[in-house]
Amino acid sequence: MKKILVVAPHMDDEVLGVGGTICKHVQAGDEVRIIIVANRAYGHLYDQEVIKKEEGNCLKACSILGVDKVSFLQLNDEQLDEKLINVISAIENSLGDYLPDTVYIPYQGDINQDHKAVYSACQVVFRVIGRYCAKTLLCYEVPSSTDASQTLPHERFSPNYYVDIEKHLDKKISAIKAYEKEIRSFPHPRSTEGLRIYSQKRGMEVGMNCAEAFVLIRNVIQ
Repeated sequence: MKKILVVAPHMDDEVLGVGGTICKHVQAGDEVRIIIVANRAYGHLYDQEVIKKEEGNCLKACSILGVDKVSFLQLNDEQLDEKLINVISAIENSLGDYLPDTVYIPYQGDINQDHKAVYSACQVVFRVIGRYCAKTLLCYEVPSSTDASQTLPHERFSPNYYVDIEKHLDKKISAIKAYEKEIRSFPHPRSTEGLRIYSQKRGMEVGMNCAEAFVLIRNVIQ
């Protein structure tokens, strides 16, 4: 059994980027934990009632994927890049004595400032000489966010690690439907049809029917 951690800037990123892979870990008997870093602000405004409802939707989505260990750090949406130490400390405090073997984090070349901030914070938390140094560290993509970034060529998401999610795609689609406020209509990448096509495209890149793609930062084999 491996200890798996998914760090998501917002509620829904865990499904969009890692949903199928999470199901695969659960099926393999791995222990999966999810950290949701920020609350949700809609129209740049906070509504505690809406946030509470979104947390409920997140728990429902994670339950569909087979995960019941979800931590909400409740930092401010749209402001994670304001003071990075707050993100670093919150993640470390949430981890406590939990030492993950594999960690999934957002990608640096993302259009969303919160995603960039969580990536930078995770580089510190899971550094090689640190307490939480994981054997495997991977970056995931978030459809409609990572792919929308007009980055320089060396910053573009160029996956070098793929996970076959053909048997788990339907659960991923079911999980994203739990986020009523986040789902969109096709051809938006965050539509159910869009996510299906997205996974098929990633699959075709490596001769699979469906896949999730990652950038592998570190992989230590013992």
